[in-house]
Amino acid sequence: MKNWVRNNKGFLAFLILFGVFRTAVADWNPIPSASMHPNLLEGDVVLVNRLAFDLKVPLTDVVLAHLGEPHRGDIVTFRSPRDRTLLIKRVVALPGDVVEMRNERLYINGRGADYRMVEQSLDSVGGAAMRALQLAESWDGKGAQPRRHIQIMPDVMAPRTFGPVTVPQGEYLMLGDNRDNSADSRVIGLVPRKLLVGRAERVLVSADYQGNWMPRTERFGMSLYRQD
Repeated sequence: MKNWVRNNKGFLAFLILFGVFRTAVADWNPIPSASMHPNLLEGDVVLVNRLAFDLKVPLTDVVLAHLGEPHRGDIVTFRSPRDRTLLIKRVVALPGDVVEMRNERLYINGRGADYRMVEQSLDSVGGAAMRALQLAESWDGKGAQPRRHIQIMPDVMAPRTFGPVTVPQGEYLMLGDNRDNSADSRVIGLVPRKLLVGRAERVLVSADYQGNWMPRTERFGMSLYRQD
């Protein structure tokens, strides 16, 4: 064993540094589900900045320093407060915000979002093709969140109304962009800051693994924060 270690010191050092990099600096995560349609697709691999919010001891959740704060509209990875599964959702409400949803329309601190139809298509839920409406969601006024595309599925049973809820200090409310097909804070509850992992920045690579495995080259390097 000692001889093997001696002969492979360079490779072992590489593995250690690689592990430190992925657990403390940046990571790449595949998208396994439809909860972030239309912005993230199954088969996308996203780059996650692990230094966006906290500096942590490598391979642990021990926070050494706060480096930044999540903003409304950020797409983040985090550990589920229910079972510690790694999830990716969008930050919708910050500590101190009052948030509610009324029949799909989102309200933050009493201000309702505006919606514009973008596209109507079909999406799959449990193997069945269902009607899907892509909408541009935006807020007016100073400090408003950037416009983003979301998806609703009118024929799916989903929690379309909740709140109002005041988000406690140190916690965040997360929603999937695929509003009617996402196990988000409406299911798992609010997310404590200590469970945040990082901010998703862009799609690194993408392939249609549910179809013919062809690369989706038009998505390579795509920013997750484009505005139209």
